[in-house]
Amino acid sequence: MSTTTRTRPTTTTTAGATATGRTSTARATEGRLDRMGIPRPLALGFVAVLLFMTGVGVESNFVVPHVVAVLGSPETTVAAIVTCSSLAALVGSYLSGALSDLVGPRRVMVVGFVAWVVPEVLFLVALGTGSVPFAAVAYTARGLGYPLFAFAFLVWVGITTPPQRNGAAVGWFYVAFTGGLPTLGSLFAIGAIPALGGGTVGETGAMAASVVLVTAGFLVVLFGVRLPNGSARLAPADESTWRVLTSGIRLLATRPRILMGFAVRLIDTAPEFGMFVVLPAVIADERGWGQQRWLLMTVCVYATNILVNALFGWVGDRIGWQRTVRWFGVVGSAAGLLAWWYVPQLVPAGSDWGYVLSVVAGCVFGCMLAGFVPMGAIMPALAPGHEGAAMAVYTTAAGGAAFVGTAVVAVVLALGGGGEAVTWTFVGLYACAFAMVHFLVVPQDGGHRAAH
Repeated sequence: MSTTTRTRPTTTTTAGATATGRTSTARATEGRLDRMGIPRPLALGFVAVLLFMTGVGVESNFVVPHVVAVLGSPETTVAAIVTCSSLAALVGSYLSGALSDLVGPRRVMVVGFVAWVVPEVLFLVALGTGSVPFAAVAYTARGLGYPLFAFAFLVWVGITTPPQRNGAAVGWFYVAFTGGLPTLGSLFAIGAIPALGGGTVGETGAMAASVVLVTAGFLVVLFGVRLPNGSARLAPADESTWRVLTSGIRLLATRPRILMGFAVRLIDTAPEFGMFVVLPAVIADERGWGQQRWLLMTVCVYATNILVNALFGWVGDRIGWQRTVRWFGVVGSAAGLLAWWYVPQLVPAGSDWGYVLSVVAGCVFGCMLAGFVPMGAIMPALAPGHEGAAMAVYTTAAGGAAFVGTAVVAVVLALGGGGEAVTWTFVGLYACAFAMVHFLVVPQDGGHRAAH
């Protein structure tokens, strides 16, 4: 995304205002959604992201044991495949911002849909033929798709939402994003797996059904969101394609605070993706609660996250973005993560009340994870005049969190560690984030970004 000063497109919204400002008449005609932080012209886009990410999240909590069972590969090999897919997601996350600058976020969302569906179909074919290399290539390629779709929409939100509501808008985006991955995706899997035959057969059927959900999300945004600024080039017309594509990288190299913000966002949700790898076997098998209860646990944990994502966006707009990230996001998430790991170990295996306590512990983690929502407002505020490139860096880190989470698991397991070592590694990363957040001070007065 461009490192030159960006002027937001002057497309008139349904509230009767341009993307750069709102007149008093526009304020008077704003609807409830606008006041909540959801631009009305983009409202169906949030629904589209929810549906799309629900499809992506269907397999998130059983794909590792499923591939191990179907292909007969060791868990470390499958974890490495998932890590490669997460690395592709990191690349897709950066491109979602850079390509949005070149061709507009709407077109990038179309590319993201194709980049997810085609490899997903090939991955299912690979599972059917028993080919490990084919499955690895297809699953890795699929990682490009969802960040192109979802984070391009986040860019669209950023160029449409008034700055004073940016925190709330980012919060609503994550309501949709985490509402699908993993929350509703896991809930869908709970019903679909037994309905489609149970066991590995039902799991394969659930993954096939996920393609329908992803397609539905794409169709909603294709026909339901027509805001013209989504199809326009955002970068200056005289800026070369190469310069646009590399602007975020240059910003990372020249702005230490942007680099620290990037690192904090990488650490933010990394444990979420790491726990998807290590906890299924612990909860379902070692602690004796079974796959269905593990999936139900993830629904509860991330449903809690959904309920408070928008709340923490609102809190950050009022008490300060940096303060919210530091105490709720970093400290709260570290405490919640430790609770989610240790409570299941301390209660009697297979007990109903122990399961309930374990779910509550996980919900603490899910709740506190929402404290990182204001990072989506902090990053562009760290680079006045270069907000576009800063958002490219932010979306890269958001997608890269999946890579960091799965990579930590792969490395710790390869070194002979287990789930406890993985958990404490993530806590150590949160300690690093706590130190870095100290430097992420941005102009903020009463929850409004200062004029630059």
